[in-house]
Amino acid sequence: MQLAVIKHLSETYSLELLKKAEEALYEEQSPEITVEGKDEGERLTHVLAAINILEDMATNGVDHRTALRNYTQRVRNSIS
Repeated sequence: MQLAVIKHLSETYSLELLKKAEEALYEEQSPEITVEGKDEGERLTHVLAAINILEDMATNGVDHRTALRNYTQRVRNSIS
């Protein structure tokens, strides 16, 4: 998981485009947008994280920076 890639995706693309990319990756196709990652799993992780961030912003009314911080904290908590 690369935070720089997740940040770029969530700042650059709409929720709709990210969901289309998610669907394409699930179907083992190339998404319309460029998603960096060493393999399909990492690319999907990046897209899912960006979706999560945008949904947090919409649902909770937080800014991008806070939503990104919330996401990384959830990941850290799930690992420990």
